[in-house]
Amino acid sequence: MNSDNVVLARNTENAPKSSLYSQTVAFSHYNNFSAQLPIDPKTGEVVAGGIKEQAEQCFKNIKAIVESIDHVMSDVVRITVFVKDIKDIDAVDEVYKTFFSNYVPTRTIVAVKALPMDALVQVEALVSNAEGTIPNAPQTANLIKLTNNTANAPTSTLSTQTVAFSHYNNLSAQLPIDPKSGRVVAGGVKEQAIQCLKNIKAILESIDVPFDDIVKINIFLKNLSDIEAVNEVYTTFFPDSAIARAVAYVPARTTVAVEDLPMDALVQIEAVVSHGDGTPPQAVEDRHGLIIEANNTENAPKSSLHTQTVAFSHYNHLSAQLPLDPKTGEMVDGGVKEQAEQCLKNIKAIVESVDHVMDDVVKVNIFLKNIEDIDALDEVYKTFFPSGVPARRIVGVSALPKDALIQIDAVVSNVEGTPPQV
Repeated sequence: MNSDNVVLARNTENAPKSSLYSQTVAFSHYNNFSAQLPIDPKTGEVVAGGIKEQAEQCFKNIKAIVESIDHVMSDVVRITVFVKDIKDIDAVDEVYKTFFSNYVPTRTIVAVKALPMDALVQVEALVSNAEGTIPNAPQTANLIKLTNNTANAPTSTLSTQTVAFSHYNNLSAQLPIDPKSGRVVAGGVKEQAIQCLKNIKAILESIDVPFDDIVKINIFLKNLSDIEAVNEVYTTFFPDSAIARAVAYVPARTTVAVEDLPMDALVQIEAVVSHGDGTPPQAVEDRHGLIIEANNTENAPKSSLHTQTVAFSHYNHLSAQLPLDPKTGEMVDGGVKEQAEQCLKNIKAIVESVDHVMDDVVKVNIFLKNIEDIDALDEVYKTFFPSGVPARRIVGVSALPKDALIQIDAVVSNVEGTPPQV
């Protein structure tokens, strides 16, 4: 494939705009959207009403962005819903069904501590980009979106277990539900974590994809104190194969504490998975045996539980960065500004270690312990992203590892792609 991919940032007047981020950033075969708040783009204010009105506005904003780039809502691959109150899920679902009446994307729902502008809901989308972003050289067009469900994992009429597009499988977040009974498994967080990962494994096996093809894991915990118990389980699943064990491969990872989870679960796990064979009509020579490239640098904090960045095809997926000084392994001194700066320094170090630059970042996900820290964060953020190109998400979470005030992860373009096995 032509390696001259470009990061393509776009905005429309029909959705809320900001100088700090772009509404959508396309790279290769995906459009990465900024999380949408229930803001009326004409007034810049949160719409009047309750959860239904706010959810509808979030989806209207997403639809406006989708249509502004000549796509349709059935091109949405993944939806992530953040609510302030988990009891609002049913109301959100009523609205959701009016926007996705036939095809349903993969989906993640969590309740968080706070959202910007004191919103009740925020919705984020990942959208296919069939035409790709190579200038003056059309890529394989009209790629097929492949949806799949298996009876060996929990099913829902509101989400698809996995949606493949181009070289990625995007999975719905898995709750600790026994697919036979439809109920949360008995036991504590260890038993629940095992079931979440079993469900992910069952979905992958149903599409003939090995567990070690996972490039990124997101773990949502109701109690951050459960992280050690989850890690005990986690290390029994990763690495999975003899080849992965030989190189000690583990995916990139993000772990946060959320306010609540569906079905009163203690843990929920989401996965992004490589898709080496791609989706048709990609040519055979472009799709076979692409390599997962994992990378760590001494210039950012390291962990045996995750890889700093995992590249596959045209994307690098970064592990969430805490405000740790890589030389000491300790939290930096100061408040949220100093911590935000360290998180972004760590991201920059990782990006540069794989011969990329910060302008290659397509999406930034920010987790704040105190949502009131947004203004202080933005002061620092602008020094790293002065052009406001990456798409962005901010949520307020209940707790972060090491009692940090902020944690940031990123998705970065990979212009050269990853080579096929030889």
